[in-house]
Amino acid sequence: MQSRREFAIQALGAGLVSIAPLEGCQGISKGEPLAVMRRKDFKPAYLKLARSGELDKRIKALKEIYKSCRLCPRQCGVNRARWETGVCRSTSRAKVYSAHPHFGEERPLVGRGGSGTIFFSNCNLRCVFCQNWEINHRGDGTYVSDEEIGRLMVRMQEIGCHNVNVVTPTHIVPNIISGLRTAISLGLQIPLVYNCGGYESLEVVQLLDGIVDIYLPDYKYTDGAMAAKYSAGAADYPEAAAAAIKEMHRQVGEVVVDERGIALRGLMIRHLVMPENIAGTDKFVEWVARELTPGTYVNIMGQYRPEHEAHKYPAIARRITAAEYQQAVRWALEAGLTRLDGITV
Repeated sequence: MQSRREFAIQALGAGLVSIAPLEGCQGISKGEPLAVMRRKDFKPAYLKLARSGELDKRIKALKEIYKSCRLCPRQCGVNRARWETGVCRSTSRAKVYSAHPHFGEERPLVGRGGSGTIFFSNCNLRCVFCQNWEINHRGDGTYVSDEEIGRLMVRMQEIGCHNVNVVTPTHIVPNIISGLRTAISLGLQIPLVYNCGGYESLEVVQLLDGIVDIYLPDYKYTDGAMAAKYSAGAADYPEAAAAAIKEMHRQVGEVVVDERGIALRGLMIRHLVMPENIAGTDKFVEWVARELTPGTYVNIMGQYRPEHEAHKYPAIARRITAAEYQQAVRWALEAGLTRLDGITV
């Protein structure tokens, strides 16, 4: 008897698998069901650390890093507490572009109320094809205090969002976690989502243990040469992302949802399919199955478009084809991945 995965692979080749539109993959594959926890039994991880006083210690340790910045693998070493800047072009003040319910995230994050996204300005990766280049490269946004970040978090809860989703947090983590302390004092009770580019410091991810409920990292490249070419010289991206994501998985494990299918805890990985397999999708899915678990929630994203300076690089100056996306899905199924966002069989 054929397994579901074997059928899916054959059906994909025959054109029988339904692929979500390339603009905004929604839904989840008919693979293993996600683990369920009753919502009334869930408490965000950060509440325990706040009660014990450990959260204050983590904030202090994170803010110390600003004095010789190593918040990401670039380890620029600048004193951001004295307004020096490195690759991310940020000081020790956070800048927010927007805060609102988002309905284009993975379905377990969105539900009916949306994901409470807070978009932070600037970025440590600076990809040449960035689709949010006005925010991440140009730095559009408004400076905010840590306390204001906390109030924004609580506002997301008040308007019915299912989580607080901090977007591009890597270079401004100390401010976010300091803001979280304010939010807790104001009654925050929903999961904290750490939505990052994957180019993370292992030291910082370890300091987030017990604070973050849901990790949502990208895994952009499996080839350091591609990362160096398209993401401002980040040649160590594959190794850094692998180490950080393994630590994230150790902390929160596979995705757990409530009775309504809303994510409460766990790791969700995004991988953007790029022209000519520049992202190394075949190697990425094999890595997930081998180093994490086949049941890890993965979003194979098909919405690549040549934004910002992508037109200067012939290999990525076009959208991906349907065949390229289908091949990426086929690789994921062949690797044995069982929880793929955006694919129904």
